[in-house]
Amino acid sequence: MTTTEASPVHDVDFKLELYRSQVALRRFETRAYDLFLENYVKGTSHLSIGQEAIAAGVAAAMRPDDWTFATYRGHAHTLARGVAMTPVFAELMGRSNGLMAGKGGSMHLTSVEHGVMGSYAIIGAHLPIACGAAWSAQYRGTDQVAVVFFGDGTVNIGAFHEALNFAAIWKLPVVFICENNLYMEYTRTSEVTAVTHPAADRAAAYGLEPILVDGNDADAVYAVARTAIERARAGGGPSLIEAETYRHGGHSRADPGKYRPDEEVALWKSAERDPVSRYRTRLLELGVDEPTLARIEADVDAEVDAATEAAKAGAAPGEDLLMKDVWANGGAEWRN
Repeated sequence: MTTTEASPVHDVDFKLELYRSQVALRRFETRAYDLFLENYVKGTSHLSIGQEAIAAGVAAAMRPDDWTFATYRGHAHTLARGVAMTPVFAELMGRSNGLMAGKGGSMHLTSVEHGVMGSYAIIGAHLPIACGAAWSAQYRGTDQVAVVFFGDGTVNIGAFHEALNFAAIWKLPVVFICENNLYMEYTRTSEVTAVTHPAADRAAAYGLEPILVDGNDADAVYAVARTAIERARAGGGPSLIEAETYRHGGHSRADPGKYRPDEEVALWKSAERDPVSRYRTRLLELGVDEPTLARIEADVDAEVDAATEAAKAGAAPGEDLLMKDVWANGGAEWRN
């Protein structure tokens, strides 16, 4: 099994951008949590606080015309591809200035312009769809790559195995990335899965190399993603990556996460495991000064504040928008 360590790349400007991305994802979702408690965000939401290194690291390895397919826990993946904060905040609030005019909400973020081909609330449903996009790129000869993210619970869903088999047979340019945060909703994955590494240990069944990476190390994630994406782009077929990580909170905003041992949560939140704190320490060790990092953090805080107010100022969707694209009469005219 290949285990990827931190990247030897020491381009400080690149690393600062990678740090900024992780800080932005953390501060955005922290604010999203606050907005939920203030009743601005209706329904539920699924945060990925603690998992920022995966979204940031993979996005940094992608080309603008590559595709991202995410789960309902997709805020970070959407933002990491370059979508602005304001429309995402507004979408969570159901406002007309939202990414999908307030009609999609937290679990269905989509921005074709940025290569974000949707967040999917049905477990595993997007894996075959990502294969379809990759097949399209292969057929058209565009050398685009589809990158599809999913949780550890998805590996026990039939669509996971069907998609892996299809991708391997057709050598599709698709990279499968399992964000293994140890829990499938409220159940510890190891209790209901026959192998230790739920994704990596299944790779050999499809003729793929088992790849395991520290999902809380943005440099390591970037390195393994870059290799897999370049391989797919060159016609080398799919890769299956398991990124080990941990969500700091519960499954959703309705879940206090009390089924997890307190000492386990504390360990993963520690400065040695937390991806943002860990990366900040690495930059300091590389010689970046404290004021530089403080400026990045202050700039992100200002961006989050401005985006929050702009989103709040958005109007609620009117009846014309609410009724648009939701009904067809079934007649023949829509086909023409």
